[in-house]
Amino acid sequence: MALDLDVLLIQIVVNIIVMAPVLWLAGRTLAGKENAKFVDAIWIVVLGTVISTVFNAMFDGIIAAIILLIILLGLVKHFFDCGWLKAFAIAVLAAIIFVVIIVILGIVGIGLFTLWAF
Repeated sequence: MALDLDVLLIQIVVNIIVMAPVLWLAGRTLAGKENAKFVDAIWIVVLGTVISTVFNAMFDGIIAAIILLIILLGLVKHFFDCGWLKAFAIAVLAAIIFVVIIVILGIVGIGLFTLWAF
């Protein structure tokens, strides 16, 4: 299985722009501003993107997805200096914040697919 490094680099940049602020907001809300730095959110996104890309290229199935979830929660736990339960709560809150932002952008007319209409 070959990995395209240019695609991986684009994924990292887009994920930093989209997911790092959301993860940072969720981390500041639940872990506190002294534990959740923006640079830590960037590291979580970068490492999470690289690990998940490599992991998904090698493994498949529900067991692999569960292992990847544990790895990603471990990144949140390590960088935001919190426990496993709080890391899970941060991940859930980040997903909720992301969905709310997407819905608001959709309501005001800035959908994800309108960018490609030009």
